[in-house]
Amino acid sequence: MMTIIVVVIVSGALVIGAVWGIYGNLSERLEGFLVAMAGGALLVSALLELINPALNQNSIPITLAMVFAGAITFTLLDYLVKKKWGSQSGGGLLAAITLDGIPENLALGVALIGASPLSVAALSGSILLSNLPEAAGGAKEMSNDTNSKKKVLWLWVGTALILSAAALIGNYVLADVSKEYLNYIKCFAGGAVVASLALEVFPKSFQKDKYWTGVATTIGLVLALYLNTLGE
Repeated sequence: MMTIIVVVIVSGALVIGAVWGIYGNLSERLEGFLVAMAGGALLVSALLELINPALNQNSIPITLAMVFAGAITFTLLDYLVKKKWGSQSGGGLLAAITLDGIPENLALGVALIGASPLSVAALSGSILLSNLPEAAGGAKEMSNDTNSKKKVLWLWVGTALILSAAALIGNYVLADVSKEYLNYIKCFAGGAVVASLALEVFPKSFQKDKYWTGVATTIGLVLALYLNTLGE
């Protein structure tokens, strides 16, 4: 039951954020601030929860190679998505959330096996903190282009369903997979996160919110660090 509740909360944040971005009153400055805050949370998640465990437990060369592979894969996917939907579209951010979210939610599902309530709160909280503002900003940009609001909303609902399925697969199917291989999956996700921060998150935020981006990023980072301490 805890697994289902966490999956609904984390993936539901994508839908709630998308509805807010499409139909709500979200100013450009607030959008930039929220996206930067999400970037700070993602930075913590990438380093502490996705990459660092493998550096401590796995082969360092393979770990770093997987991080690089994730970054290269996201960069190529982001390029293709922008070519299709236009350089100013939120589609790149949707690709970032999907590419990062699948292995991240696989890891979330595995982490829920036998986890304490505080550990669950730390991991799911950091993901939720990044999903909500990212979905709001990305959906708003996509709806401002040639896409209909209904089409954009269904794209985000579909993404939420995919990520929910990934978490459930992680919880029920990958329970017996060795920690070594799970760590490599997380590292691939971490590389994708780093690339998405450089290409999508921080440039977008600075364009809309200018120098408040630094403050917002730090707020997200501090909140995510605090959530991470709850799981220790």
